[in-house]
Amino acid sequence: MAARQGPEGWHRPLWRLSLLGGLELSRDDAIQPLPSSVQRLVAFVSLNGRIGRASLAGTLWPEASEEHAHGSLRSALWRLGKSQPGMLQLNGNSVALHAGVSVDVRDLYETAELLLAGAAPPAGSPVPRQLLDGELLPGWYDDWVLFERERLRQLRMHALEALALTLAEQGRFAAAVQVGLAAVRIEPLRESAHRAVIRVHLAEGNVTEAVRQYRLCQRLFQQELGLEPSALLTSLIPERRPEQAGDALVTGG
Repeated sequence: MAARQGPEGWHRPLWRLSLLGGLELSRDDAIQPLPSSVQRLVAFVSLNGRIGRASLAGTLWPEASEEHAHGSLRSALWRLGKSQPGMLQLNGNSVALHAGVSVDVRDLYETAELLLAGAAPPAGSPVPRQLLDGELLPGWYDDWVLFERERLRQLRMHALEALALTLAEQGRFAAAVQVGLAAVRIEPLRESAHRAVIRVHLAEGNVTEAVRQYRLCQRLFQQELGLEPSALLTSLIPERRPEQAGDALVTGG
């Protein structure tokens, strides 16, 4: 990502845009006002990259006529240009975010994709904060926001599960448990999240904690779904499979 170079040679973004937990724009560590009339424009372009004006106008003003939608887009671009000059780049019939804008959602996608590709965090490094919390644009109910929110939720849960097992392999069991429980908190009825937590407990030798997590999962499934956990999950529990060693369950399944 292109960014401004400081006096010591390091790089920093011109703007920082947060979409997790609510929209917030900052520059030089100072919060920047962003008119409500341009917030959806900024958020949509930030999530979708370079996009044609016709598609942008039709998505953001779906109930308006084509003429009025394009007029609303021109007005929003003008207001944003007055508020944050250069934040959006106009190239012919397309609109794109300036390369010097750092977006927390983009950072989250990049981190999650690295984890899912098998990358391990450096030993001792903190868990990436953006993985743990922050709903995308809470209170926004546009169709394009709902779609992106669900896509992000799914990616985040898969990344958390993968990270929990990776941290357990590094012997960072406390962090691994917290990461796994974060996945459970996002979706308590997701069996693979419970499975990750159980594997971490067993890898650390905490059979009692693994059984407790299994019973929590079992109770939730019975109450909410009228179902039992799958055979795959049940097979992890030593009390159900006494012949199975508990410390060999970090990988697989």
